[in-house]
Amino acid sequence: MRRVSRITIAGVAAAAFAVTVSACGSSSTSSSGEGKSKGIGLAYDVGGKGDQSFNDAAYAGFEKAQKDFGVGGRDVEPTDNESDADKVQRLETLAKSGYNPVIGVGFAYAPAVKEAAAKFPKVTFGIIDDDKIQTKNVADMLFHEEQSSYLAGVTAALTTKSNTVGFIGGVDVPLIHKFEAGFEQGVKDTKKNVTVKAQYLTQTPQEGGFSSPDKGEAAAEGQISAGADVVYAAAGLSGQGVIKAAATHKVWAIGVDSDQYNQAALSKYKNYILTSALKNVEGAVYDLAKSVVKDKKPLSGDVRGSLNNGGVGLADSNPVFKNNAALQAALKKAEAGIKDGSITVKTS
Repeated sequence: MRRVSRITIAGVAAAAFAVTVSACGSSSTSSSGEGKSKGIGLAYDVGGKGDQSFNDAAYAGFEKAQKDFGVGGRDVEPTDNESDADKVQRLETLAKSGYNPVIGVGFAYAPAVKEAAAKFPKVTFGIIDDDKIQTKNVADMLFHEEQSSYLAGVTAALTTKSNTVGFIGGVDVPLIHKFEAGFEQGVKDTKKNVTVKAQYLTQTPQEGGFSSPDKGEAAAEGQISAGADVVYAAAGLSGQGVIKAAATHKVWAIGVDSDQYNQAALSKYKNYILTSALKNVEGAVYDLAKSVVKDKKPLSGDVRGSLNNGGVGLADSNPVFKNNAALQAALKKAEAGIKDGSITVKTS
């Protein structure tokens, strides 16, 4: 189980599936268990499996659900420069093949989920990070990212020695604005004289903001050169470049979505990953699968993770972070304020 600061979020290690190629992108398939449904269908966001962040968190829930419920599953990779029509085809192929639920990982799937759900009313669809589809066979899985980002801001403010910290967003969209807003508020509420340098890698996902480690590294190099000694990235796969730059210059990185300190692919940088702002994408995927496969009472409508229900939090795998008593006391106070409403975290 992945440990987090006073919040428990279930976790499992990712394992590799055999990879095949389909018209909708590469996919991997397993067939543990029997039943009317083939199991869980999962369609990844830009960057795909192996981002050590957002997509890998979804994969962990997908894998755990298969194991716990004795069902199969198929996970499908995105393709470069794909259209909404490509996403629709991917989701419809999973539904036609007998997978239920079918989950789109990321807000970019909203139009495709809406179209596919209308065509397959007996299949439960899930979408992560979007709440625009109000249909009885769709679960909108959302998170209060601003809350965990606020805690990341508290951490940055109490860790910086230069009084300059950085935020790097993958794409300039409302979802990532929540990360920036929470982070900056957490910094300023904790230490007003700390400067927050913020930038976005691209204006659209198609330009690679969530899938370009080189862009993340270049942005982090710039912020570090300008004095930032703590850099927080909400940028999917691009965040790996931010972490690399932080490690190169021996400053702190704050990861996102998954506990990046514990990601095998990032192990050579782990001593410079102070913490990660988590959102329980893994649990959301798992819970939707459970509601369909085991409980036979599919979730639908808004399903939102927060500090109050353990849906977001901070990873405490790094002993430097966990054993800092003053920092932990400040985080405990901030968490309590968010939970009781005395601290209202901004979303933009």
